[in-house]
Amino acid sequence: MLMTAAMPGLSAEPPQQATLLLLVRHGETPTTGMLLPGRAPGLHLSDRGRAQAERVSERLTGLPVDALYSSPLERACETAEPTAARIGLDVKLDDGLLECDFGEWTGAAIAELAALPEWQTVQHSPSTFRFPNGESFTEMQARTVGAIEALCAAHAGGVVVCFSHADPIKAAVAHALGMPLDLFQRIVISPGSVSAISFVEGQDPAVHMVNSTSQPLSGLRAQ
Repeated sequence: MLMTAAMPGLSAEPPQQATLLLLVRHGETPTTGMLLPGRAPGLHLSDRGRAQAERVSERLTGLPVDALYSSPLERACETAEPTAARIGLDVKLDDGLLECDFGEWTGAAIAELAALPEWQTVQHSPSTFRFPNGESFTEMQARTVGAIEALCAAHAGGVVVCFSHADPIKAAVAHALGMPLDLFQRIVISPGSVSAISFVEGQDPAVHMVNSTSQPLSGLRAQ
């Protein structure tokens, strides 16, 4: 009988299924692009934002989603609602997906903040900046990355959809790309957009898309 020696370094185990993470920025609100709302309560989606939330749910058709998570802020939860209704899953809240704590800058007009000398630090050296009586960008990134890694571990091999905010998503994408935090402002995350990252234990993350606002998402599971 012919015997075949096993090739060194090869495993008979099937390759591990990647965990697919979708990061969805909440839809537009009446103050998007004008104010820095931060964690202030009571900010809801505009009509355009609700349409963007519906569009996200439509794009997820055909993708076998295992879990939905959201920042506790109203605008993120409202963006998650159409998806939850369409696929029949409850949305779980996770503080790790919260917007950055902007401290004393919360609610300020962006045009006024842009005139401050500190704004240049926010844009070009964010790793050195802490919002007055608020969070630093490094803390925000560590919090967000830690949260999504824990969620992916809890649903290993599945599809996890997280509804969050622009800066946390940008920081998570930068981390997955191996990009220094000081360059994360170069990433654009639009309202209602989806960014996709896959995780396999023991390997570097793979970024499949960033700031996507149009195409169906069902094909991501085959990647």
